[in-house]
Amino acid sequence: MALISKKKVPFKINLQLRRYLTKYGREIEMPIQYTDLLRFESSISLYDKYGNDTLWITVFYPHSEIEHIYEGLKKIYADLKTDGDEKVIKHLTVDRIDLCTYGNTQPFRIRIVNRVNDNFDYFYIKRADCSRVYGMELEHLLSPNRISYLTYQNSLVEEHIAGIPGDQFFKNHLNDPNLNEIRLAKEFVKFNERCLVLLLGDMHSSNFVVDITPDFEEVYFRIRAIDFDQQSYEGKRTVYMPQYFKQNYPLIEMGMRHMTPESVKQYQIEERSLISKRLKVESQRVYELMSIMARDDISTPENTEQLKTELAKYYNSDKFLKCRTMGEIVWVSLEQVKVH
Repeated sequence: MALISKKKVPFKINLQLRRYLTKYGREIEMPIQYTDLLRFESSISLYDKYGNDTLWITVFYPHSEIEHIYEGLKKIYADLKTDGDEKVIKHLTVDRIDLCTYGNTQPFRIRIVNRVNDNFDYFYIKRADCSRVYGMELEHLLSPNRISYLTYQNSLVEEHIAGIPGDQFFKNHLNDPNLNEIRLAKEFVKFNERCLVLLLGDMHSSNFVVDITPDFEEVYFRIRAIDFDQQSYEGKRTVYMPQYFKQNYPLIEMGMRHMTPESVKQYQIEERSLISKRLKVESQRVYELMSIMARDDISTPENTEQLKTELAKYYNSDKFLKCRTMGEIVWVSLEQVKVH
């Protein structure tokens, strides 16, 4: 099983990455930063609709600061969703601000409500960590998914990624008689391959969602990562393969029931082919990103040495042994896709 024994340390966004983010519209000036949200004066535990403690707390701010904070949050939401068109925010209100006290980045989750129709949405403000930025950018460029996020100084703003959290999906949906297990198992194989190629780690069931799309004849599934803290940090190869996490056993067991070695290989090749095509389309931007990542300090020397050794053995390729940083390892991993 994949195990992570130590908590990952955060890494700051360096000047080169900051310039990249500015060039592609990810870095903008914001009226509210993460540290501003830490000035709450009280909090209460947040429970779900079934009365279970969510382990989030809802926070409350001094009356003298509420207007400034809420207006700032609405402007950030406009930047995230409408490229800063603030005409949309006159119908919006900040309904709730929650804090997750146990996560690495201790994110704030902001619930935004449209007063006209009571529709609501969420977004998150976190401490900026370049690992997350590299992970989200690689996901945006090379996966089937698009991600909207913004940075400013030491703050990171992320959109809410819709879907059923993996652990909840296992608990509430696996016994559905209409569940197409073959399609779900296929998607898990592709998700597993994508995580390995992009070196996104720690994809146990709490760190991904299952996106369900009904079609006229069938239901389609897509598994999407929602946590990018463990991008290219750990030294164990198995950390980058969701199939080795015990929390994912329901999907692993499903694959063992329905997948043959030949079909698994087929889906792995399909996913690598799709990544290869995206690499060609986004070649210039990926090159810029990887040039920065290859020179960045985003892991420990021990983890880097271990991972390049394990991947060299796994792929039977000495190219990994020449890598000096985690970014260079990711680059070689992407080159493996282009040759297969």
